[in-house]
Amino acid sequence: MDTFKTGELSVEAKTTIQMEGAKTPHLYTVSSGMGVRYKTLENGRRQVINFIMPGDFVGLQAGVMGEAGHSIESTTPMVLCTFQRQDLWRLFQSYPSRAYDLVWLAASEEAFLGQSLATVGQRSGIERVSWALLKLYGRLDQLGLTKGNSVSLPYRQQDLADALGLSLVHTNKTLSELRSRKMADWSNGALTILDREALQSTAMMEAEERGPRPLM
Repeated sequence: MDTFKTGELSVEAKTTIQMEGAKTPHLYTVSSGMGVRYKTLENGRRQVINFIMPGDFVGLQAGVMGEAGHSIESTTPMVLCTFQRQDLWRLFQSYPSRAYDLVWLAASEEAFLGQSLATVGQRSGIERVSWALLKLYGRLDQLGLTKGNSVSLPYRQQDLADALGLSLVHTNKTLSELRSRKMADWSNGALTILDREALQSTAMMEAEERGPRPLM
């Protein structure tokens, strides 16, 4: 991948990395930091599509479709490895195994969006929040960022509410209920899973086995 890398981009928190509808010449791999992907309606309401974490490859949709279908904003300071969109086809021609990794990442993203749609459409408020906390913790655990049953989670409750189709008040009350039932505690920028089995039962989830994730 060093032959495709064109540099690194460091951004502060709350920086717009990609704007919906924009034509961007760059693709990125997240080296460090966290952010969100989101779409904005004409009335200003926001739908968070996914949470961006280290190792994620971003900008592929814009690279293939010609323009970005969503916006990307950094939640924390981030370091991004940059690639040129025009080199994407050369990757498929010259490095098919790496191109397959790229397809794997795209398929994984599609699968997650399907799960998210089912969650927003069919799970109750407490089921949605339980599902999301387990997903976020599991992804960060896969990255080796957890300590015991806790992990740093610098997102806002509003980000979670915008991802799950809930009001901020409902999200806050649900998090308080999970904390009072000693299932999970998300406070002061840290998430602690207190009772994984109870949380999985509430979320209607089974334990997931996570294999290695390709890094572009």
